[in-house]
Amino acid sequence: MIKLQRAYDPPTKEDGQRYLVDRLWPRGVTKDKAHLTDWLKDLAPSDDLRKWFGHDPERWGEFKRRYKLELQAEAKEKLISQLAQKARTGTVTLIYAAKNTEHNNAMVIKELIEQQLADE
Repeated sequence: MIKLQRAYDPPTKEDGQRYLVDRLWPRGVTKDKAHLTDWLKDLAPSDDLRKWFGHDPERWGEFKRRYKLELQAEAKEKLISQLAQKARTGTVTLIYAAKNTEHNNAMVIKELIEQQLADE
């Protein structure tokens, strides 16, 4: 199972393994409060793409397209496969800081993991 959660929401027992997928650490969140399994900043969008997107919903479609291209890099594909493997046997929660819960990089990663799980 793949879940999404904002970094500012309190962790729950149902979260399973928690992975921060942002390049920048969320403001005001301590490492103790975050209860992370790992910080996968290498899965985050490039700085250029992140700044271009600016969480503008009108740019969402193009952001997804560009971000998926970035995620095709071998090292990033390997991380996504590892997350998919973990999701087969337990819950994986992708943590992000964006205010917009519908248009953020964690949504794209979740979609790719679910596609990988469905293809098997």
